[in-house]
Amino acid sequence: MKRDWIEVFRCSTDYEADMVRDRLDDAGIPAVVFTQRDHVFNLNVGSLAQVSVHVPVAFAEAARRLLETPVDEAALRRAAEEAGRAASTADPDTPDAEA
Repeated sequence: MKRDWIEVFRCSTDYEADMVRDRLDDAGIPAVVFTQRDHVFNLNVGSLAQVSVHVPVAFAEAARRLLETPVDEAALRRAAEEAGRAASTADPDTPDAEA
């Protein structure tokens, strides 16, 4: 598998790599996160903190172009607001958690 996949992003935090993987996945680009972080000691510097995102070689150029494109902050805000409204009206018959 290592030969068929290529690194397109590297950082030192799992959550940042997860966001990149999700952005690629939303664009139809398969991606996986590989982590070398030492979670026992929660190190986030040096070679014990490398987290990378890999895609199939055939998707590498498209992934790099996508990651070079700035994120539209206004579109993200609208999507979050819509998701919040949808969640608040998801099932009106659900009993109140305090009841």
